[in-house]
Amino acid sequence: MTTLADRPRTALVVIDVQNDVVRDAYARDAVVGRIGALLDKARAAGAPVVWVQHSGDDLVEGSEGWRYVPELVRRGSEALIPKRYGDAFEGTGLEAVLAELGVGRLVVAGAETDACIRSTIHGAFTRGYDVTLVSDAHTAQDKTAWGAPPVDQVIAHTNLYWSFQAAPGRTARVLSAADVSFSAEAG
Repeated sequence: MTTLADRPRTALVVIDVQNDVVRDAYARDAVVGRIGALLDKARAAGAPVVWVQHSGDDLVEGSEGWRYVPELVRRGSEALIPKRYGDAFEGTGLEAVLAELGVGRLVVAGAETDACIRSTIHGAFTRGYDVTLVSDAHTAQDKTAWGAPPVDQVIAHTNLYWSFQAAPGRTARVLSAADVSFSAEAG
């Protein structure tokens, strides 16, 4: 279990599912659909939902490309964390929001697998959180032109290595969107 004291809740963290980030992403529509189903599950269970939104030189705050995809709609009561670095904890208020909500376990979905997803799951784990990566609810754009493997292999590799992540007092898991539960006993 999480090493964070008095943090029994599980939150869904949706990372960077923004128009320009996922425009040409691998299996975009299927991934966005599964994230929508996760939102429904989390909300039905009363679990906190935290949205993370990147901005930078190529992703200008307020632009159409910076906005979240229209299929996913944040409720006003759900936290929005603006960020400028890959790890959603770096230089943001994410930790304070999670502490206030009593969250010690994260369910992570979004984009991009080989950047912000990877950075954030590692950042969370080293900060004491239990982290579940949703195997079929994260994606990335094709970076083979720069020597990266095809996106399906990047996703498969990330899911594989995360399933073997270990540290004292914390758990790392990989579950499909269908297998994710936000009930208190699910952990």
